[in-house]
Amino acid sequence: MAKGEKKADNKSQEELKEEVLDQVENTEAPEEQQEQEEELSAEDKLKAEVKEAQDKYLRLYSEFENFRRRTSKEKLELISNANENLLQALLPVVDDFERAEKSMTEEADVKSVKEGVDLVFTKLKGILEAKGVKEVEAVAGGDFDLERHEAITQIPAPTDDLKGKIVDVVEKGYQLNDKVIRFAKVVTGA
Repeated sequence: MAKGEKKADNKSQEELKEEVLDQVENTEAPEEQQEQEEELSAEDKLKAEVKEAQDKYLRLYSEFENFRRRTSKEKLELISNANENLLQALLPVVDDFERAEKSMTEEADVKSVKEGVDLVFTKLKGILEAKGVKEVEAVAGGDFDLERHEAITQIPAPTDDLKGKIVDVVEKGYQLNDKVIRFAKVVTGA
């Protein structure tokens, strides 16, 4: 029986070893499972971050598209209504011209008609100046400037000092704020 007890003791020792090994494996397994879960959760976190970044990108892109559409629409409205203030300012001048035309048919007094037309012309020039329109300086005997004048013809200079200078002004030029909107048409001396 001593052999049987030793065998039982050996089996029980072997069983104990197996149980201990199982316990050790079971204790390692939850740690490995935790590591795997952490790896999966880290991967899930990264996927969630990527998804959130994509969502933010799409929202930002759509906001930018809406902004671009809105600004282009506003630009079109500005362009179509840009001259509205100028036209509103010119309407009284049109009214004055209509009154002058009416008075020309009723009265034969040339002096009063001329005064009326002069008043309307002064009013028109005042409105244009208020809106930033100025005459381009062009005087006979003045220097020719390619950026403000347009030479429509060239004639032999009557005197030597008029060579390359303005001899005659055919049509006045105008500038809006500092940009030439119509060049002065001049005759230059050769």
